[in-house]
Amino acid sequence: MRLAQSMSRLGTETAFEVLARARALEAQGRDVVHLEIGEPDFDTPANVVEAAVSALRSGQTHYTQAPGIPELREVIAREIARTRGISVSPDQVIVTPGAKPIMFFTILALCQPGDEVIYPNPGFPIYESMINFVGARPVAAPLRESRQFRLDVDEVAGLFSDRTRLVIVNSPHNPTGGVLEKSDLERLAELAVRHDSVILSDEIYSRMIYEGEHHSIASFPGLAERTIVLDGFSKTYAMTGWRLGYGVFPAELAPHISRLVTNSVSCTPGFTQRAGIEALTGPQDEPARMVAEFRKRRDLLVAGLNRIPGLHCEMPAGAFYAFPNVQGVGLDCREFADRLLYDGGVATLSGTSFGKHGEGFVRLSYANSIPNLEKALDRIETVVRKQR
Repeated sequence: MRLAQSMSRLGTETAFEVLARARALEAQGRDVVHLEIGEPDFDTPANVVEAAVSALRSGQTHYTQAPGIPELREVIAREIARTRGISVSPDQVIVTPGAKPIMFFTILALCQPGDEVIYPNPGFPIYESMINFVGARPVAAPLRESRQFRLDVDEVAGLFSDRTRLVIVNSPHNPTGGVLEKSDLERLAELAVRHDSVILSDEIYSRMIYEGEHHSIASFPGLAERTIVLDGFSKTYAMTGWRLGYGVFPAELAPHISRLVTNSVSCTPGFTQRAGIEALTGPQDEPARMVAEFRKRRDLLVAGLNRIPGLHCEMPAGAFYAFPNVQGVGLDCREFADRLLYDGGVATLSGTSFGKHGEGFVRLSYANSIPNLEKALDRIETVVRKQR
């Protein structure tokens, strides 16, 4: 069957491929520690589950409005005003099945062949995939270990051109756990205004921060009208399988994104949106407990990695990923990740799964129990010592 040429430019998310390989090993009787998938290992809070069950029982199983039910959009608008300090109308909020469609729809709506998009590299692989898919040119902004994986804004300034249409910002960052400082964002904001570019600010990990505090670029003067804020429920509320995310768009862009929703997924299920209302308005004890546990796991994992000869790991300031430097092992990062999986029974992702600037690193998700992390550290050390 002859595919459209654009399909050859569409990438993938390697985490799901590695998960499948790990599951195949488990089917053969192997024990595998899963550090590859970016998913909280906690259950969704009970009050959120009950809200969805109640909605199902009351018959909320039909189509909803394409941009989301008004009640959830109002709650999200208030949440954005409270946490980002900007005034947002519910009409600017678009609810989607997961947060990933916000990336998809934003790039589809704004970018075309000849445009350029600046994005972090290493970074979430769907950024580069979608930029390529629409025929725009991806312009990589390298993230370096020497800067704790923060963007070098002086370097980014040199990447702008008269064709720069969109700049993607992600803080806290996947895969490195890096967090941009307020001064970084202030300078990026100035560059966006100067070059009349739009910002897509991926803030899905904004509640998972351990050092410093979260700052949204949308909060800076003149940026709200040129920034799309991406957020959702998957990470903060352990709701990955619920597929519930949202974007906050400039007023003039929101109706066009709503049309893309109508033309693709039609709408987001009403009962999951009711769960979202409860998540944002109900008790926040469980999300706080999860973050406290992630902090303990982070500290244990990073300390353990830094004790292994040949490895070095910066302390991530946010999200739930460690991104150790593995150049001292003597293998490229993909070979090392394969060795960890097949010889050590530890599923990880190579740094190049997140772009060319990820070479020399692997990503480990510490969304797993402390006993499993300790087991993984023992296995990683065994593999490294055999290689060295």
